[in-house]
Amino acid sequence: MPYDSTPDTLRHSLRVAELLGEPIKELLDRSVRHDLSKTREPERAVYDEVVPQLRATPYGSAEYRALVDAMGEGLAHHYAHNRHHPEHFADGIDGMTLIDLLEMLADWRAATERTPHGGFADSLTINQERFGVAPQLMNVLTNTARHFGWLAAEPDGTAAP
Repeated sequence: MPYDSTPDTLRHSLRVAELLGEPIKELLDRSVRHDLSKTREPERAVYDEVVPQLRATPYGSAEYRALVDAMGEGLAHHYAHNRHHPEHFADGIDGMTLIDLLEMLADWRAATERTPHGGFADSLTINQERFGVAPQLMNVLTNTARHFGWLAAEPDGTAAP
């Protein structure tokens, strides 16, 4: 009797589904608890004071960076307890997992929706320089954002940046 690959393929498919379930579960967990540390001290008072000013300031500007620096211990606590920030890791982006990167990308996208200044494409460009994102990884992040429709299409049909 000739070999029938169907049973092996179905077992493989089920195993891949099982393995994909792990990151799916983690993403769901993170989606529920994203940034909850901001609702408790020592973060809350700092965010209550500074976020309105940040929203009125262009992202990446000198004024924006000064406000971020002024957040001091509250922001340091946030970074220490939230691994979707490159600042959480001693080696920045290089210390992150794919799950961290997906949450970070969604966080960057959502953050641009809270301010009238700039946009997501501008944020990606600023963050590439700010965090030293390698070109290949930047392409992956941009492709992911494009895949989910988070970047506006350019006239030639491609998406920014």
